[in-house]
Amino acid sequence: MCENPINPKQKLRDTGNLCREDFDGGPISLDEIEPGLYLGNLTAATHMETLRSFNISYILTLDSIPLPQHITEASFLTTKYIHIADMPKEDILHHLNTCYDFINEALTTGHNILVHCYFGVSRSSSAVIAYIMKRHNMDYNTAYDFVKSKRRFVQPNAGFAAQLKLWHRMGCNIDPHYQKYKIYRLRLAGDQVRKAKILPPNFNDLIKPDPAITQENPEPIVYRCRKCRRVLASKSNVLQHTAKNVAQEKVNDNGNTTMMSADKTTDQTTGTGVGGGGGGAPRLLEQIAQQIRKVSLSSPTTGGEEGTQQNTPLTYCQNILFVEPIAWMKHIGNNTQGRLNCPKCDQKLGNYSWINGCQCPCGEEVSPAFYMIPSKVELSKAVQNVQTTL
Repeated sequence: MCENPINPKQKLRDTGNLCREDFDGGPISLDEIEPGLYLGNLTAATHMETLRSFNISYILTLDSIPLPQHITEASFLTTKYIHIADMPKEDILHHLNTCYDFINEALTTGHNILVHCYFGVSRSSSAVIAYIMKRHNMDYNTAYDFVKSKRRFVQPNAGFAAQLKLWHRMGCNIDPHYQKYKIYRLRLAGDQVRKAKILPPNFNDLIKPDPAITQENPEPIVYRCRKCRRVLASKSNVLQHTAKNVAQEKVNDNGNTTMMSADKTTDQTTGTGVGGGGGGAPRLLEQIAQQIRKVSLSSPTTGGEEGTQQNTPLTYCQNILFVEPIAWMKHIGNNTQGRLNCPKCDQKLGNYSWINGCQCPCGEEVSPAFYMIPSKVELSKAVQNVQTTL
């Protein structure tokens, strides 16, 4: 990270603290991406003569350490600091709108802005690519190529690139109802639970309201406990995944699917899947699956990954019912993994794990995983607005 790592390391050992002056980002490096928008490194952001010569009056910093005080307090500069490391698992997605707004504010008011990180390669380039994507309605690949044509060092790490693609699929905004975004946030939460062993308060919104509680406009399609018919999940709670293997298998009725097990526990003679009841079940399930896709998979943009043909038909797995965390699931905020039992009759419905996930019989790895075994639940096309006894 540092041109001369000896001094910073020695200071870290001696005092336990590092400041921006302890690092040298190498020669001054900055490039104009479009009129007034510059992308560069730390050295450019801390060199007063460079800032004045390029008429830069706004600085956006994406780094693990803020700019030195003499820069942030300069009378001619407006600065913003975003604390982020250059690591694929870092969450840059939730900073992209802030970055866009700050860059747009500078340019629309006639000011020049420098966006920088340490080397001007990954973090700052991600912010600039996000701005270009939203400002000019470009997808990730097109915006990346454009920015790279202006600055050859540009290279967001793989995690940032994936987040930028997700941001584009949500219409260059945050869509909390978009399924891939839900999965993204669950994975962020899983990383935090792995460290802290509990769910941090800022992820409590991931635990969705109990659909069995009286609502003004209850969803018409729900999943119930097959034994006591207690409502367990609504269609919007379902997290679907594409079938990894063409030949799909059914999970045994005993529900002993092992966390992180690659073994495919199957039973070709039993387990008719969600809905149960003979030959009509697959047709019913497919009808419901289509309705689920219309609601829970809807987004300003549709289709597969970045660069693929839009509206490509997908085959969704029907082996296991993966859902969002729901309020009736006991102790999920205080444990890393455990069983899911019906809150009314206490029948085992499935399992959950924040840190290990589950391998679906189709071969797809789902993590974190909150799943119910299809043979333990049933599908209901209508739900009455009646208070449920908990």
